[in-house]
This record gives sequence, C-alpha cells and structure tokens, in this order.
Amino acid sequence: METQFQQEPKVSFFQTTTAKMIMVGILTLVLIIPLALVQELIVERSQRQKEVITETTSKWGNSVYFYGPILKVPYKDPLSGANNYAYFFPETLNNKTEVTMVKPLERSIYKSNVFTTKMQFDGNYTTPNFASKGIPAENIYWNRAKILIRTTNLKSLKDEVKMKIGNQNLAFESVANSTNDSIESLETNYFDYKTLENNTKFNFTISFNGSKQVKMVPIGKTTDAKVTSNWNSPNFNGNFSPISREIKDNGFEANWKILHFNRPFAQNYFEVLPELGKYAFAVDFITPVDEYQQNERASKYGFLVIGLTFLIFFLIQSISKINIHIFQYSMIGIALIMFYTLLISITEHSTFSFAYLIAGASVIIMISLYSISILKDRKFPTFIGISLSVLYTFIYVIIQLEDYALLVGSIGLFLILAAVMYFSRKIEWNK
Repeated sequence: METQFQQEPKVSFFQTTTAKMIMVGILTLVLIIPLALVQELIVERSQRQKEVITETTSKWGNSVYFYGPILKVPYKDPLSGANNYAYFFPETLNNKTEVTMVKPLERSIYKSNVFTTKMQFDGNYTTPNFASKGIPAENIYWNRAKILIRTTNLKSLKDEVKMKIGNQNLAFESVANSTNDSIESLETNYFDYKTLENNTKFNFTISFNGSKQVKMVPIGKTTDAKVTSNWNSPNFNGNFSPISREIKDNGFEANWKILHFNRPFAQNYFEVLPELGKYAFAVDFITPVDEYQQNERASKYGFLVIGLTFLIFFLIQSISKINIHIFQYSMIGIALIMFYTLLISITEHSTFSFAYLIAGASVIIMISLYSISILKDRKFPTFIGISLSVLYTFIYVIIQLEDYALLVGSIGLFLILAAVMYFSRKIEWNK
C-alpha cells in the first residue's frame, strides 16, 4: 500500500509577504525624491514672498529706529585747540507711540503688513557739565547748540518735525551722514542754549510710515515709554522687556520704565557720539506662522503620511489575501504627493485652513475611489477613507499647535503604533 504525500506548491520569494514588504519599503523611500522637490518648491515660493515684501515695504518704510533727542554743543579743546562737540542726553524722556496697522500692500498674490506711527516725546535737560573735562566756560559755544535725532527711516517721515524747547521753537532738517553706517540724522538750526534760562523742557511729535519693527534707545536718565497698537501679535525684544503688557484680540499696550543704572552707557559724551542701538528696546509686528511656514511644516510630515498609508494598504492586503500590485502602490503614493502641491497652490489664493480642507478632501476621495477598484469591496475603502481623514486631521492639529505639538504628536504616534501592533498580530509573516 502506497501512501502518497501531496506537496504544497512552492511559492516564489517575490510572492512572499517579506518580498512585498521590501518592495513597498523601497517605493516609500523612492517617493522621498518628489516629496523633497515639493519642499524645495515651498521654500522657493516663500523666498519669493520675502523678496516681494522687502521690495514693497522699502518703498513704504522700513523698520522704525529712534535714537534721540540729543543736545549737541560745540566747544574748543584747551589742549589741542581743536573744535569738537559734546553730546548730552535728557534728564527725563517720556514717550507715547501709537502704531496703526493699515491695509496691507498687495503685489500679485503677496501681501505686506505695514503701519503708521505717531511718536510723542517730552522731557527736559539738565545744565551740561563741561567741568569734568576741564573745559573753561569761554571755550563753550552755547550760541551754536543743536538738537540731534538719529534714525534709519527719513524717507518715510510723514510730516515736518518741530520741537519746542523752553521758549524757542526749532525745526529739524536732514543732514549728511558723517559715518559709514546706515543711521541717518536730523538736526535743528543753531540756537542759544543760554537763552533758555534753565527752562529746558521740550516736546515734539514725529510720525513715520514703517514695517516690521519699532525700536528705540532709552537715552533719558529716566525713560518712560508706552506703545499701543491695533496689532494683536507683537514680539517684545531688544535689551529691555516691558514692565507691563496687555495683549487683546484688537491690539496691545506695553509700558517700559528704564533708569540710567539699568543700562551700561553714560549721559554725556565728548568728541564722538557712540551708536547705542544694541541697548534699544523693540516691538516686532510679526505674523506668528505664515502660510508658507504652515505648508513647510505640513510637508515635513509627508514621509509619515506615505508610510502610514502604505502600511494600511499592506495590512489590508495581508489580512484579506487581496493582491495589490506595486504599480497601484505607486499611484497611491503620487496622489499623496499631489496633496502638497494642491495645498500650496490653493493657499496662495486663500487661507491655509481652507486649502488644507480642499486638498485633503480631494486626495482622500481619490484614494478611496481608487481603492474600491483595487480591493473589490466597499468595506475596506471606507476604512481607508476614515483612516486618512483621521491622519490628516491629526497632522492639521499638530501644525496649529506650538507649545503642545511635540506632546500631542508623541501621543498620536504611540496610539498609531498600538493600532498597527493590534491589527498585525495574526498575520503569517513566514509566507
């Protein structure tokens, strides 16, 4: 009696689960190339936006920088006989700055945020002390005193600048820059400081068109400054932080009080006036995360989206024994890449949220319909559509978060790993 043994047909390596998993992995790595090209496109468009914004804002007005008012008195050095200048800072300096964001400047699809400023100053000077330098009274030319203001934005001044000091009214004029830096100067005509009769109180208003930043050097022995604006996302930086701030949906208000012993510079200088911009306080009028930054952050999750989508199809293929060709994986991968090109192109003409919704819905519907023809069933395509919807929603939430992005992302990835481990526990990997 013969016993016949029926042998199982030999399965080719390329038909095994391991081989299919390797091919899907290689395809995932290959798709990094078009994904990287899309990321380069986003960077290129972002750079183009910055160039356009720089060009348009340069015509309206750049960052506003203010260093003054400084009392400038000429004198004759008793040793060398040379004529020099002495520079004296105010005893008190009070400032109220109102910054109003106006309608953005538009060029093509790009918008530039710009503002107008109204800066009101008042304060007083003390009697200048030349005795510390051994300069006799007859060597001081009080009748040739001037008031000096240093700034970077003369071309965007909106009105004439006039100061009242004591009983005198002074008008400022622009003067040639004697240094090689980008700081420009305004000076008054000569006036006789002695005629003020110790009444050195001053006040003046200066208005700029500007963009990006307002920056001020606290040269008063006591400097009080208040900045208000209708912009709701300020960034306070520079060498000093405000002592109080209030930020609301319709704007902000911030206050500074800086004393002379809070800063490492003196109240007067002889011969050379130093540039003290590094000791200034500033407010940046920023857009926290613009559309291109959001697109860039979304594209960084592209590899994760492709990998998890392929993993879902691979698990369905392994569980249902339905064969999915590598070409079909390629079409799904290209559709996932198209999400990012749709996202950036729609964002440039709308908002990021609207573009994300349209691009995400389009890709999810396309892949779900395509998977119906692949899987010959409606149950699995429905699961794929729901899974992709959850994945894209999860990534959108991470993009919007800042402080908690890492925490939420880590928890989400942990839950995804747990789900993959659960659904893959019964797959026979040896076939």
